[in-house]
Amino acid sequence: MRLVEVGHVVELVRRKGLGNLLRELADYIAADYGRWPEFDKSPRYASHSPGGVIELMPIADRQDFGFKYVNGHPANQAAGLQTVTGFGVLADVATGYPRLIAEMTIMTALRTAAMSALAATYLARPGARTMAIIGLGAQAEFQAEAFRALLGIDRLRIYDVDPAATAKFRANMTGRDFAITVAPSAQEAVEGADIVTTVTADKKRATILSDNMIGSGVHINAVGGDCPGKTELQEAILDRASVFVEYLPQTRIEGEIQQKPADFPATELWRVIAGETPGRAHRDEITLFDSVGFAIEDFSALRYLDDVVGEAGLYTTIDLLARPSDPRDLFGVLAGSGSAIAHKTDVLLARRA
Repeated sequence: MRLVEVGHVVELVRRKGLGNLLRELADYIAADYGRWPEFDKSPRYASHSPGGVIELMPIADRQDFGFKYVNGHPANQAAGLQTVTGFGVLADVATGYPRLIAEMTIMTALRTAAMSALAATYLARPGARTMAIIGLGAQAEFQAEAFRALLGIDRLRIYDVDPAATAKFRANMTGRDFAITVAPSAQEAVEGADIVTTVTADKKRATILSDNMIGSGVHINAVGGDCPGKTELQEAILDRASVFVEYLPQTRIEGEIQQKPADFPATELWRVIAGETPGRAHRDEITLFDSVGFAIEDFSALRYLDDVVGEAGLYTTIDLLARPSDPRDLFGVLAGSGSAIAHKTDVLLARRA
């Protein structure tokens, strides 16, 4: 089976260009959201601990089954570790054989940003050019690049409580043709912004945006609140906004709307992408994408990798599956009599390619 490592993804981004790859990935996500009813869906499995969460995110259509393993541990950075890491697997439904295993740390950052920007193409005001970013951790640069690639955002107003995070962001964005304003507070960062992205890491109920900070016509891209007990927005903002989510059964547990009763109205974004319901209704409407990350986005990312890495040669072949010449004689592999190993898995992969 194919193994896509970190170096393969880095080289893929280099060859395609970051903006092009983000647009292609957004197209895959849009295509899968557009056929939402075809998927077997469920909220992710989450194992919570005082320091964070470990999750499995499964999803399948009639051809492919995919899942992602991912963690979220905000205190990791103090130990020199990443807050979020992950890997994913794509398998054939017909046989149950996995055919692709891929790093999903960089790919999660890419797909999260692509999903945010894709949602904003439906929900932000036409002609939006300025975005505020509150929280300048590992996801911030990806958000900026995705919003430029899909919406043409070229002016950023940024804020983080940690000066080192601000310095990191500015260094990474040097020479990338953004006009960047460093604000002394979150409130000043959102002034004049068409889009406000919140992407903080602390696992707590926080008030990153208060109601008085949000004026008419703003689109809020709320990314950081993504597990029970973790939010970024003052509850009053939800009452003023038209709220859009990925998958309601999951978002009611993990998203900003966990602050609201179970009958609080929100629209699943697939209905907008599929043309069943409108996105932004008018220029002065406040729209909110209550993003927690859903398995279909990882499925799209894995499907994208599966389609592009073969031709590009950006993978390693690994021997992960036992392949006895007689499928009933697994023990023979241990005994050595399975030396004439069948290559049925390779044949299946070749046929798909």
